[in-house]
Amino acid sequence: MIEKKQILQEDQRAVLVGVIQKDQTEDQVNEYLDELAFLAETAGAATIKIFKQRLQHPDSRTFVGKGKLEEIKDYVRSRNINLVIFDDELTGSQIQNIEKELGTKTIDRSDLILDIFASRARTAQAKVQVELAQYQYLLPRLKGMWSHLERQGAGIGSRGPGETEIETDRRIVKDKISLLRKRLQEIDKQAFTQRKDRGEFIRVALVGYTNVGKSTIMNLLSKSEVFAENKLFATLDTTTRKVVFEATPFLLSDTVGFIRKLPHHLVESFKSTLDEVREADVLLHVVDISHAQYEDQIGVVNKTLQELKAFEKPIVTIFNKMDLYRQKYFDEWISDEVKQDIERDLKEKWIGLTNNNCVFVSAIEKQNIEELRTIILHKVRDMYQIKYPYKTVFF
Repeated sequence: MIEKKQILQEDQRAVLVGVIQKDQTEDQVNEYLDELAFLAETAGAATIKIFKQRLQHPDSRTFVGKGKLEEIKDYVRSRNINLVIFDDELTGSQIQNIEKELGTKTIDRSDLILDIFASRARTAQAKVQVELAQYQYLLPRLKGMWSHLERQGAGIGSRGPGETEIETDRRIVKDKISLLRKRLQEIDKQAFTQRKDRGEFIRVALVGYTNVGKSTIMNLLSKSEVFAENKLFATLDTTTRKVVFEATPFLLSDTVGFIRKLPHHLVESFKSTLDEVREADVLLHVVDISHAQYEDQIGVVNKTLQELKAFEKPIVTIFNKMDLYRQKYFDEWISDEVKQDIERDLKEKWIGLTNNNCVFVSAIEKQNIEELRTIILHKVRDMYQIKYPYKTVFF
């Protein structure tokens, strides 16, 4: 059995490294690195400095150029830095080469996200999904990242003739992946049975970028206590509640948040969790309107929904955090009339782009929640009429 260690410990001091490639702007990379810093904070590391380099292509050996690596090395050694985090995915040999040069633990964004998911998994399903993703991430990097794996069943018959240590390690990881996939299939069957047992209720699912306020909205609409905090991936496990608006019942689910550069293996492992999205009748796409890159985040979510073949479902876009939007963009010198004009233009823009399927709220301030409830109620009733045209259902 492989002894997996938690990557991040308390009081870790980290530097972040990003490369501006030919198809990227500096503003884009700055946004990615800001998000990487938030990921590091979520995992328990403090970002001390950020390094950037513009390159046509990343260096095949160390990702960044030799001069930049020397600059990072000098800083790491002079400031007691114990973790270096790259924003892009590294190969096993790149990690090995960088760690040899810097003398410091080095990880990439995927490894960081996997660490956060591992620390936040609560249910058996989430734990198996994360562990599967970790082993899938590890497999192609064994040679660079692992000098030796502790093995169960070592001894007579445990190695093939002429099998090297790294080949044995690969076999152990592949066997573990196979076992985890079987376990996940069993859990998925149980989850599918549970979903079937929910009867003929219309299903509504909250989707959106991570940390946009989905769980807060879930709490408001369902009057339940779903864990919510100002950190990325505050919750991994899908939570489903029965909700009744004006004698019309439906099932409301809160799902894991999406993010840029989400590790492929993690998406694959969590597809069963995202069945709640696939099987929903209505999607509530929550957006943090106060975020500077909220339109890019909308694009990330829409792309993920397309990959899940869920983009054609009825979608209501909920522009959340209007209170923060006003704080951020309205200073005391702007007149009330100008503020109203700006908000009206913003709303008209998105009413047009969403075909009038949007609402602007502040979940934390409980602003415009009644309008949100009314919109959801109408959507749910419409879906009942479509799904069960020959039944009198609930209202």
